[in-house]
Amino acid sequence: MVGVLVVDDHEQFRGAARELIEATPGFEAVGEAASGEEALRMLQSLDPDLVLLDVRLPGMNGIQTAARITSDHPHPTVFLVSVDEPADLPMGAASCGAATFIRKRELRPRELRRLWAEHGRAGITPTT
Repeated sequence: MVGVLVVDDHEQFRGAARELIEATPGFEAVGEAASGEEALRMLQSLDPDLVLLDVRLPGMNGIQTAARITSDHPHPTVFLVSVDEPADLPMGAASCGAATFIRKRELRPRELRRLWAEHGRAGITPTT
């Protein structure tokens, strides 16, 4: 199973993402955080394989959070998510260490599995 931590300041999106993850064979939601700071605190205890990380967060934004996660916690793969188009993302999105970017409206079970197959850690394959 691929354990997923969802990080978004909107409770409604976290709930929708949790349902999507649970509906995707081989993936399980292991936690939710409403901020980058909260996600960093949760990483040690949850040890997720994947972090779905909103770009626009209050306080420490998703770009800053992704950079901290990838430098301090090499285990999880980070996928940035946003309602914005890639060209509208803050500077630094390309160099924050995230594996890929997906628009929230495109996040579906099939797309999650495809992105994991392309960018996920070797040796962790979701069961079907």
